[in-house]
Amino acid sequence: MMEFVVLTEKDYEEAIKLSMYAFQYKVKEEDIPKRKQMLKSHDILAVKDGQKLVAKLHIIPFSIYINDKKFQMGGIAGVSTYPEYRRHGYVKQLITDALKHMNQKQQYISFLHPFDVHFYRRFGWELFTDNKKVTIEKKDLVKLPSNQGKVLRDIPEHERGQIKRVYESFAASHSGMLVRTQEWWNDHVYSEDHMAAYVNDNGEYEGYIVYSVKNKELEVIEIITATHQAAIGLWNFICQHDSMVDKVVVTTSTHDLFPYYLKQPKQKTDVHPYFMARIVNVEEFLKSYSFQSTGDKVFIHVNDKYCSWNIGSYLLGDESITAFKEKEGSVCAHPPKVGLQMDIGTLSTLLLGYKTTEELYHLGEITGSLDDIKKLERKIPRLRPFFPDFF
Repeated sequence: MMEFVVLTEKDYEEAIKLSMYAFQYKVKEEDIPKRKQMLKSHDILAVKDGQKLVAKLHIIPFSIYINDKKFQMGGIAGVSTYPEYRRHGYVKQLITDALKHMNQKQQYISFLHPFDVHFYRRFGWELFTDNKKVTIEKKDLVKLPSNQGKVLRDIPEHERGQIKRVYESFAASHSGMLVRTQEWWNDHVYSEDHMAAYVNDNGEYEGYIVYSVKNKELEVIEIITATHQAAIGLWNFICQHDSMVDKVVVTTSTHDLFPYYLKQPKQKTDVHPYFMARIVNVEEFLKSYSFQSTGDKVFIHVNDKYCSWNIGSYLLGDESITAFKEKEGSVCAHPPKVGLQMDIGTLSTLLLGYKTTEELYHLGEITGSLDDIKKLERKIPRLRPFFPDFF
């Protein structure tokens, strides 16, 4: 008999085995205790057939920045089912339960990395960030003029607070970046191959890169800079590897001006959609969101197939957010004549800054008057979504 449960510590080894099977990787025997310890911070929703674990979904607690404010975020990961139990609706039920679970935990927004964008769009998640990958051939590793600052490689542990400060300042000026815990820094950033930082003439850290060098390729996994001079200093450091590599690959934000300022900016550049976001509780999220003060009021009408508590109309004013919820089981025979209509995915990508109100209107994702479109456009701050991490 199938049972939907929240896993406890005694089930962690079975959860690890299911992940290994579904995602085709191997955890060494000696690493299993550490993996079990990591799972203690996850809420793992699961389906059991008797005592056998057959499907699961992890909710990882995070916090993120949106326009200098912090929001609790539920990260969806590890969604997996053994093949003989697929196509029975278990994942759909787990996702539905996860939304209720996150709402109860006051995780009013959720992120995930999709194996299939269309699949998660059905449940209300929508794209909110792209990654830009720039490939530079050896011949174009040309330094830029600079006589300021210096670059330090492999940062000593007592200086890492400076790196964290640079990241937090950058993250607070973007949309969607993690509020990194010390544990996250240790396990997911400092554990990478190499790190180098730009330090100005006053001894202040202004930027850093996390990178690897292997097989004649330098890969920049993360680059965070507070000043253009830091970007130049780190680029010149990369160029110093010209005798070691045949090419350099830099992954960065689409809002980063790199490689515009290079001697040869015409480089192979690939932009790929990366993470998806979903607002879990519209009313609470809107009340915490930093709208621009414009003197206007505008109604938005939100539809949400999987979170009935979100369905309704919301009046966005300068001083307050007023919610008018649909009564459960009621059906509106006539669509509202005033305001803008959209679904939960559209609202999510809009408020994280991935697409504008006008763009979504022209895509047919928002309907209503052009006057209200302009009012809402003015209320939403200009944001730069970016997510350099992975889970």
